[in-house]
Parts: sequence; C-alpha cells; structure tokens
Amino acid sequence: MKADSRVLREASSHNLCIVPNARHRVPADMPLPAFIGGCLFCLFWLVLCTAFPAAAHTKSESHSDWRIVGTDVYVTFTVPEIEARRLANPADPEPQNSTVAAYLAGHLGAAVAGKTCPASAATRVVAASPGFRRFEFSFRCPSAHGIALHSAAFFDLVPSHVTFAQITDDHGTIIEQLFTRDRQTLENAGAGNENRLRDAGFIDYIFLGVFHILTGVDHMSFLLGLVLISRRLRDLAFVVTGFTLGHSLTLALAVTGILRPQAGYIDALIGLTIALIGAENVAVASRRPGIVALATAGLLGLMAAGDLLGLHGLPFLLLAGAGLFAANYLMVSGQLVDAARLRLVVTLVFGLIHGFGFASDLLEMRLPSGKLAELLVGFNLGVEIGQLSLVLLMMGMAALLVRVGLGLSRRLVVDVGSAGLVAFGLFLLVTRAYA
Repeated sequence: MKADSRVLREASSHNLCIVPNARHRVPADMPLPAFIGGCLFCLFWLVLCTAFPAAAHTKSESHSDWRIVGTDVYVTFTVPEIEARRLANPADPEPQNSTVAAYLAGHLGAAVAGKTCPASAATRVVAASPGFRRFEFSFRCPSAHGIALHSAAFFDLVPSHVTFAQITDDHGTIIEQLFTRDRQTLENAGAGNENRLRDAGFIDYIFLGVFHILTGVDHMSFLLGLVLISRRLRDLAFVVTGFTLGHSLTLALAVTGILRPQAGYIDALIGLTIALIGAENVAVASRRPGIVALATAGLLGLMAAGDLLGLHGLPFLLLAGAGLFAANYLMVSGQLVDAARLRLVVTLVFGLIHGFGFASDLLEMRLPSGKLAELLVGFNLGVEIGQLSLVLLMMGMAALLVRVGLGLSRRLVVDVGSAGLVAFGLFLLVTRAYA
C-alpha cells in the first residue's frame, strides 16, 4: 500500500496517469497549444486536399527550358505523366505523344511586337526521366529585340497550374520565372533588352523552396503528423530536426547526381510515410501497437504478393522491406513512454525519402552545375522557412484560442487528424504504386 501511495504521489507530481495492469506509465492528456494548432492545420490540410490534385507531390505543374539565340527561340517542355493524362479522351485513354505535342504546339510560342514567331522546325519528342514526357519546339522571330515568350498550356484544364520557366538569353544569363493563368506571357526576354528579366539568384531559390513546401499537400500532411505526434515543444524540435537533416542530405545527393532513385517509387513511399505517422498516433492512443503494426504489415504484404502474382506496382523487395520496417517501428514506438529520440532517427529516414521528392522537380529544371551550391542552400533554407512559418503560425493561433477559452481536446484532435492522415497516406501509396 505504501508503495502504491508513493507511485501515486510521483504520478501526481509529474502529471501522469496510472493505467491498471499496464506495464508503463502513460503521460496524461495535456492540452498543449501545438495540438490545438494541429486541429487548425488539419482543417487547412483538408482545404488544400480539395484544392490541389492528390496524385502528385506538388500542385499541378510543368517545366520549360527556353533558349534565345539571336532571332531563334528553342523550347524544351517537360510534362509529368499525370498532367499528360488530362488530355485523355474516350478514343485515346492514354494520350499518345503526338496528342500531347499537338496540344503544346497550340499553347506555346514567341512573338515580337505582337506578331507571332513561326515554327522553324517540327516538334521533336526527346528522352525524359520515368514519369515524364519531354518535347522540343523551335521558333524564328523577325527580330532579336523585344521577344515575348508565351505559355498557356494546361491553364484551360487546371486554372491553378504553374509552369516553371528557365530562360537563357543571348548573354548567357539564366533567368527563372513562372507562367501562371494570370501571367501567360513574359515580355522582353530577348537580346537588346535594357530591362532584361532579373537573373535568378539566392533569394529566388529561397522563394522556390518556400513555394514547394506551401504547395506540396503531401509534405504539409507529413508536417501535420509531426505536430500531432509531438506532446512537447522539445519533441517537435527532435522530429523537425531529423526531417531537416534527412531531406537536406538526399536533396544534395540527388541534385548532384550521386543518387538517382526511381521518381515513382519515391512518390509512393512519401504516401507511406504519411500513413505511418498517422498509424503511430493511432497505436499510441489505442495502446494496441500490435494490431496496428499487423494491419500495416498485412497491407504491404498483400501489395508484395500482388507483385509476385503479376499486379506490378512497387517492387516486391521494396514492399517487403517497407512492411518489416513499418511493423517493427510501430511495435517499438508503441511500447515506449517517451519515443522522442527514436522519432529523431525515424523522421531522419522519412526525411531521406521526402528529400528525393523535393529533388525530382529540381532535376527536371536542369540547372547548370555552377549554380548547384547556391540552389541547394537557398532551396533548403526556403523549405525550412516554409516549415517553421507554418508551425509558428499554428502555435500563435493556438495560443490565442487558449487565451480566449476555445481550446479543444487533444484526444479529439489527434484521433481525427491521425485517421485523416492514415486514409490520405494509404490513398497516395496505392494510387502512386499502381499509376
């Protein structure tokens, strides 16, 4: 009895609850602002999921490389497969390259003084990374002065579409711009322009990193999971640090060409990381990590068996390894009272995967090697600014809600948010694995 009293006093002094017949002490529900902010972020995430396509790790986008040589304009346009499929019709469910090329030819071009520059050669289909299609166009203008570049591709299909444009002019200046629905023409891109478009630099790459984190629904969903799973600010610092280290490392390895993973595999694994973060929350809240681990491993096992039976998606060994890792991680984290340090290691692994996802777009932009160091530092800094801004915004809004007495139950926030993350992550995993 004295021992029990001592345990109860100790639990009271540390704000812990004692579970009958449990082997561990479980921290009591503590209404931290981070978890109230997590509810706000959950709502924000749901809005984004309805606003942007869920099948790609960023919003609808394409990439273009424009070279201006005297009066000639050469364009290399890269289209992700998911964007090409928007051109499908009952007679052509999987659009042929000729269909995509014809569509792009009608939506790309150059002009001088309002006069369209005619095409100087036939459209060419060139080799591209798996999951992308690439086309080359060329135009000849009557003058090298005041060349305007135009791209209206996909804005009629997806108003929120963005086309990243890398422009190299006669002076060798590399310029980075964006084509959007409201900005489909870039004026004065040719030689002889005294007010030439601003050369892309370190600040531009920072903004590019911020843009990617704020428009990547899956990356933002993963960040939501990190917030939900962290009971204290110290825990949140651990997981964000691990994630930062991981994605910074693989972003550098991928962009410099040391590692070039299959883009489709990475996109599917990003979905798995989102589902695992939600599943861990469910395992901890239900105190049944074994059941959650078995269900997760079972799903991945079924997908692996499907690969052996001819339903090809992700490779068998990749799925088997992912199932083994997921089951062990959920079992270990579900048995620990304080898994913050373990999550530092695990989120580093997850960051490795997300880093390759960040790199896939940058690889298609084909920046010159002389700008890679500037790109990597600037882009990584932009990603961190985007992440920290979201977390700080959530914390500030949560603190305000607590002050005015509108705080929500942490258990409710975690349950709803985690269920949503599991569903969304599994949707991404399955659809991307068999796309």
